[in-house]
Amino acid sequence: MKNDLLLQALRGEATRRKPVWLMRQAGRILPQYRRLSERVGSFKTMVQTPDIACEVTLQPIEELDVDAAIIFSDILVIPEAMGLPYEMEKNKGPVFPATIGTAADVDRMIIAGEEGVDYTVKAIKLVKSALNNTIPLIGFAGAPWTIFAYMVEGSGSKTFTLSRSMLYNRPEMAHALLHKITQSTINYLKAQVSAGADVVQLFDTWAGILSPQLYTRFSMPYLQQICSALQPTPVIVFAKGAFFALSEIAQLSCAGMGLDWTISPKFARDMAGNNITLQGNLDPCVLYAELPFVQKATLQMLQDFGPNRHIVNLGHGVYPDTPLDAVKCFINTVKQYKI
Repeated sequence: MKNDLLLQALRGEATRRKPVWLMRQAGRILPQYRRLSERVGSFKTMVQTPDIACEVTLQPIEELDVDAAIIFSDILVIPEAMGLPYEMEKNKGPVFPATIGTAADVDRMIIAGEEGVDYTVKAIKLVKSALNNTIPLIGFAGAPWTIFAYMVEGSGSKTFTLSRSMLYNRPEMAHALLHKITQSTINYLKAQVSAGADVVQLFDTWAGILSPQLYTRFSMPYLQQICSALQPTPVIVFAKGAFFALSEIAQLSCAGMGLDWTISPKFARDMAGNNITLQGNLDPCVLYAELPFVQKATLQMLQDFGPNRHIVNLGHGVYPDTPLDAVKCFINTVKQYKI
């Protein structure tokens, strides 16, 4: 591979410079994406049309010259493949017309196979061919707890009362659903790897709403199942808000740990140890500042993480209205930084 900095960093090897990519790099920060989205008219159509998903995946590679591509998709393709379709409502986000509330609902859910998400698999094959062995391709899925939360709650929430209370009131039912989500996710990610994904990332977006005890019981075992099943493919676990679980995540069979912007590099390294690669974690809102400040903040982050086992990223997905010049300043600052 022409540029395998990301893979080197995940293996713990010394790199000539730090690799950099951005969560949500394929999306609304790019004018060419906005034009395409306006023409297509539907986010789900873009995700489910391999040619379009391929085009969107490649846009930031051409525009930003990042060190990895990440397939354009959505974490909610898994519940849809299991039998629980979602809709994307403008200015609101994902919404499930039906939700999981009873044992009968869980029983109706199937364990999804590759056929339920074949559009993503086809898109990965197209992207892999187009990249022509220049940079790694990252596949991804939602972590089981986060997918569970959406399936039970029906949308995003400030409190996630329904999904959290189910863990207390009906733990057996919760585990039954988490098991089905986990097996579906393993099937999905294995299909991504077979199609050409070099790395996979698990997004546990709602990790931080659980207590440490609940996270240990209802998330960690399922993350471990996925990480073990994907070996030897490198897995990055991004558990947003789960500062309390860093040492546990570091014990998983994963190569990398994503960090949100609320966690200091020193705290993360002290908690995680030296045998895992850290990824992150500039506050996305820094990119709304003037460019000299963006550069200064990026340099400080690079220094704070130290020279080894670090993949540069934001602490969350880049926000849709982020100035493109600031994104480019961030990336160029990383590329010019001497280890």
